[in-house]
This record gives sequence, structure tokens and C-alpha cells, in this order.
Amino acid sequence: MRNIPLILAVIFGFYYVFLLDTIPLETRMVFKLIPMVLIILFAFLTRIRIARYYVLVCTGLIFCAIGDYTLQWFIIGLTSFLIGHIFYIAAFSDGKAHVPASIKIVLVLYGASMAIWMCSKLFGQDEAILAIAVFAYISIILTMGWMSFKTGALYAKVGALSFIVSDSILAINKFILEVPFSHELIMFTYYGAQIFIALSITQYSEKRNKVVH
Repeated sequence: MRNIPLILAVIFGFYYVFLLDTIPLETRMVFKLIPMVLIILFAFLTRIRIARYYVLVCTGLIFCAIGDYTLQWFIIGLTSFLIGHIFYIAAFSDGKAHVPASIKIVLVLYGASMAIWMCSKLFGQDEAILAIAVFAYISIILTMGWMSFKTGALYAKVGALSFIVSDSILAINKFILEVPFSHELIMFTYYGAQIFIALSITQYSEKRNKVVH
């Protein structure tokens, strides 16, 4: 019973990702939000073992869903996603697993490269406020990726890294150059990221319980 929202989220997600042209323009936002609403419902129905992680992840999912809707006003949507990532960071930061040095180096180098690439482009277009907002967002999402490794939970790590991939494609497509199949790539990795982060509630709880016992 608890998995029904997840199954429906996958079905509706695939429909929105790969059959967007069949959806009337006036209802596309509704179809975009349906998978997130179902993912949030799935997360809500998860058996709570570590209440703090559960609450923080669920809250992060809600802010990301708000970001989905408000992304049409880019700065507002970006802020909603940023807040969602802060909740994910707070959830992941309780983990005790070791973060490999190689992961830290890759994330820092990748973040620095993206920040220089994006911000130099935006500053060159006299978009200083947007450049600062993008820099802050890059810093936050890479911190979220870093913290996901502290959980020791594979689902959290896959979810966080998928989120980084999704947002990287979105940013490149919006600010730098047109990416082929950008809609499919962005939304497939985005829905996947949220599903894996929701699934991490149970996986992280099981890992923490093993440590405690």
C-alpha cells in the first residue's frame, strides 16, 4: 500500500518527461507537480525510525515542489530549491560515515568550475544579482552532495548526485548553450533524485539502527 504513491510517481514522471508534447500547455504545470506530490506522499507514509531525518527530508521535498511551481519566476524558484537543499543538508549532516577525500576534491573542483563558468557569463551580461544567486545555489547544492556521503546511505548519495546533474544541465541550458534533449535529461534526473532522497529515509534509518545496536 505504501509503495502505490511511488509507483504512480514513476508512471506520471515518465509521462511528463517523455510525452510532454501530448500534454496541453495549460495543464503542463499540473502534470509536472503530480510526481512530486506523490513522492511527498510516499515519504510521509514511510515508517518513522529517525524522526529528525524524516521531518527534514519531507520538508525539503515540499520546498522543492514549491520550487517546481515558482521556477517560472526564476529567482523565487531558485530560492525555494535552495531552502529545500538546506533542509537536505541538515538531514544528511547527522550521518557519521567518512567522506572520501576523492569525493571532496571532485565536488570542490566541479563546483569551482561551474561557478566560474556561470558567474563570468552572467557578470558579462550585467546580471550581478543573478550571478550571486547562482553562486550561492551552486555552493549549497554541492554542500548537499558532500553531506549525502556522511549518511552512508546509497540512496541519499545517488539522489544528491542526480540532483547536481539535473541542475547542472538546467543551468548550462539556461545560461550557456542549448542542450539537446534538455527537458528529458533535466526532469528524468530531477525526479530520480527526489525519489532516491525519499527512499533514503528508510535506508538511513536502518543503517543508524545497526550502528546503535
